[in-house]
Amino acid sequence: MFKNVFKNKKVLITGDTGFKGSWLAIWLKNLGAEVYGYSLPPKNQKDNFVVTALETKINHLDGDVRDFGKLVDYFNVVQPDFAFHLAAQPLVIDSYENPKYTFETNIIGTVNFFESVRKCNSVKVAINITSDKCYQNNEWVWGYRENDAMGGKDPYSASKGASELITQAYLYSFFSKDNTANIASARAGNVIGGGDWADYRIVPDFFRALEKRESLKLRYPESTRPWQHVLEPLSGYLTLAMKLFLEGKKYSGGWNFGPIGTTNQSVRTLVEKMIEYSGIGKYEAPEINDKFFEASLLNLDISKAMHLLNWKPVLDFLETVKFTVDGYLLNNVTDIYNARISQINSYCKLAKNKNIEWATH
Repeated sequence: MFKNVFKNKKVLITGDTGFKGSWLAIWLKNLGAEVYGYSLPPKNQKDNFVVTALETKINHLDGDVRDFGKLVDYFNVVQPDFAFHLAAQPLVIDSYENPKYTFETNIIGTVNFFESVRKCNSVKVAINITSDKCYQNNEWVWGYRENDAMGGKDPYSASKGASELITQAYLYSFFSKDNTANIASARAGNVIGGGDWADYRIVPDFFRALEKRESLKLRYPESTRPWQHVLEPLSGYLTLAMKLFLEGKKYSGGWNFGPIGTTNQSVRTLVEKMIEYSGIGKYEAPEINDKFFEASLLNLDISKAMHLLNWKPVLDFLETVKFTVDGYLLNNVTDIYNARISQINSYCKLAKNKNIEWATH
């Protein structure tokens, strides 16, 4: 798949111990890449990185993206062909509790990533993974396009908007010449799937409540989100990296990866469908007086990726629920790493059956 561009290539992932980073490492390893990770240690013994024993299958170095010298040195030792930047403080609520750390990690970390790329001549492609929350959110019913304004009413969103502006500055200032790396940014949000145990996220909260035999308390039951299984944006990142590697700078810049509009559903609907599919769980929606601002509506327009990358998502909403619940229930199997590979293969097979172009070439 992806025209074998990752086979026998060195790929460096910052944030490989995180939810999306660990799934990306597994997929790239399965594609024949030599994977290197740089990240803080995992936070939870149930995290995807831990339960898949990923540290024994890739090359990993514990490190903080704020440590510029250590990150630069790692790039120079590895000499990667591809670099994906996923290391971040990823939670809106945590950004209120610790804004300084959020800004340092998400802004200075981005600068350190691109400086490391700039100082390492081996890198052909570098992609900064940000968030749909990078956009100035006006609660529009239509999706945000890549040329819409960056912004943020909370520290997390503001830091992601700033990360996008940093990417743009490096693109035009340092990576516009033909002999430099081809760089881009990728925006996605509300990513769900097995192996995510972060705090203050609805799906991990659902399964934590199950373990405790408690009723899940929904904070914002009617908030609508563009739910997508983790493999959906990852297929977009890999397609984008392939295009940058094979065809160059015309694919630089920002890209949205999200679901088709029908996958936008309320928090309540997501939980109800998880209960319906799994046959277990319950929830309640008490009135909450929350001092933190959180947007109730945010959609991405994915027309650019669909038309220029020939990428499109695979799963409808019910398939997204199924893949997500199955990913958590797989935690009971002995070899979770190979269970993740099996789910990736099932996803790719479904994409081929639906004649989706990125999966058929």
